[in-house]
Amino acid sequence: MKKYISLLMIFGALFFFQSCASQGSSDPAVVNALVDSQEFTFYAQRANPTNYDVINVMNSMPNSTSTRMLNLNGDYTIDVTKNSVDVVLPYFGRLFNPTYGNTNDNGYRFTSKDFTIDKTQNKKGKWIVRIKPNDVKTTQEIIIEIFKSGKAFVSIKSNDRQPISYDGYISKIEVKQEKEKL
Repeated sequence: MKKYISLLMIFGALFFFQSCASQGSSDPAVVNALVDSQEFTFYAQRANPTNYDVINVMNSMPNSTSTRMLNLNGDYTIDVTKNSVDVVLPYFGRLFNPTYGNTNDNGYRFTSKDFTIDKTQNKKGKWIVRIKPNDVKTTQEIIIEIFKSGKAFVSIKSNDRQPISYDGYISKIEVKQEKEKL
């Protein structure tokens, strides 16, 4: 009887770990199809600032961890289509040319219609997508590293601020409905 209970416990643990491992991942064929079609959305889950002033402020807050990652709760995305790149991401760090009075311009919020995309895939299946917007003067390049599981890592090079990176995942583009104003 003890053998059956121990076997049952082993199989239960295996099923538990299998279900935990499958969360947050996509099929590699779906990920490859999304990147090949150049129609996907990156959803940011964490921001990784490089400015130590921001990191020190984060670490000085009560009940904070000593990591330099900020969990993001909003709808922060990069929508990549064949015609446009729509970026809505927060920024934490030093701005060298801030816009005073309008704090909406201090994050990454822009739509680019004139851009170039360079995609490469390595032997292990990881994609590197380089987006260079030509009509946005503050952003030089957006680099998206996409893994086979759908997890992604984004780094942004900018002319007027320190670099920042984001962790998240990619998915197919959802149709966003505009809320009507009453």
